[in-house]
Amino acid sequence: MADAFAICATSLLLALSSGIATSSAQTSRTPEVDPSGFASSADVQAQLRDMLAAMKSDQGFMWRPLVRDGATVAAIEIWKKPGRPAVHPTEAEYATVLEGSGTLVWGGALTDAKVSNAKLIEGSQIQGGATRTLGRGDVILIPAGVPHWFGITGDRLILLGIKLPAPDDHLGED
Repeated sequence: MADAFAICATSLLLALSSGIATSSAQTSRTPEVDPSGFASSADVQAQLRDMLAAMKSDQGFMWRPLVRDGATVAAIEIWKKPGRPAVHPTEAEYATVLEGSGTLVWGGALTDAKVSNAKLIEGSQIQGGATRTLGRGDVILIPAGVPHWFGITGDRLILLGIKLPAPDDHLGED
């Protein structure tokens, strides 16, 4: 009888504990996965084709979001002409070269700087920067506040880029 009672009590404890675990798992859910946070290789290629078809013959740059998580966006950038040297004071820029080739000039000093908006300062040139040749598969991380410029070698330079918020200590706030 004692064995039957022990088996019954153990079964009851197991049932209760599995109910508690199930209840606990249901109340502390992981966030839902946003389907806009994924792009297959076919999605990337389709977006590239669409962007290239939509660009006007004299258009030097196009940017279009590919995946996102709220305000954080990874976008495809197509450069057919070099842009102006730039600084993003509050954001680092991370990019991977998907296609084409070019040149990156970064660091040094931005001359004739003009504030376009809170996240962008543009200038006429970079003095004293370092130069890197860019090709397919290269990965770039430009810290917030660092001047940079992309030159294009050949027909175009295509990047997958994302802006990342600078750490608070970079902004000089106490």
